[in-house]
Amino acid sequence: MEKAIAPVINIGGNENFERTVTLIARPESLRCDPAQTAVIVIDMQNAYASKGGYVDLSPLGDITNTTLIIPQINKVLDTARAASIPVIFLQNGWDAEYAEAGTHLSPNWHKSNALKTMRAKPELQGKLLARGSWDYELVDALKPQKGDICVSKTRYSAFFNSQLDSVLRSRGIRHLVFVGIATNVCVESTLRDGFHLEYFCTMLEDAVSQIGPPMMQEATVFNIEKFFGWVSSSDDFCSAFSRD
Repeated sequence: MEKAIAPVINIGGNENFERTVTLIARPESLRCDPAQTAVIVIDMQNAYASKGGYVDLSPLGDITNTTLIIPQINKVLDTARAASIPVIFLQNGWDAEYAEAGTHLSPNWHKSNALKTMRAKPELQGKLLARGSWDYELVDALKPQKGDICVSKTRYSAFFNSQLDSVLRSRGIRHLVFVGIATNVCVESTLRDGFHLEYFCTMLEDAVSQIGPPMMQEATVFNIEKFFGWVSSSDDFCSAFSRD
């Protein structure tokens, strides 16, 4: 019996196959050019991944899973930088007066758990997810290096009212590789918008972490694999894009 050949999708736009690599993924592997690939790091901020940050202080509470993914993300970023793949850090939050968060006329005012936490605990006002605050800053273990790019965002999707799309298109990027938090909120929201903007999107499932029960991680993995993109792992990314 002949061995079944795993399906591979070629991400077009570059006919120089000597430069392409194959990233093992589900439901199909991807043949892609490192020069057309970027790693998107979603919201690895003290707010979401540090003791004393917004999530730790809110009813959401548990940051255990978010701290566990940091080694995988660092491994991915080291590989990406060595391969000259752009690393783009997203930071979620608003101005110090929260004008960008909206008023009670905005659904964000009602649904943002950070805003609700500050209304319940007025002493936290101005401390959570405000640009310039410790809470807003990226965790020490994942500080940007020379050549990395930082983009601010004010809603769950990193494509909404930000410079992300122009940053990517100006570099000829077609393939986005997602790491960060939260799998079921900002990662999934950004990845869905990327799909609708005609980017090929891959999520590394061991380098993202959900907010909420484990089933939320499973649901997002299912959604991406079946409808919006591809799912891979940090080891498979490093194996595909390592210079060696």
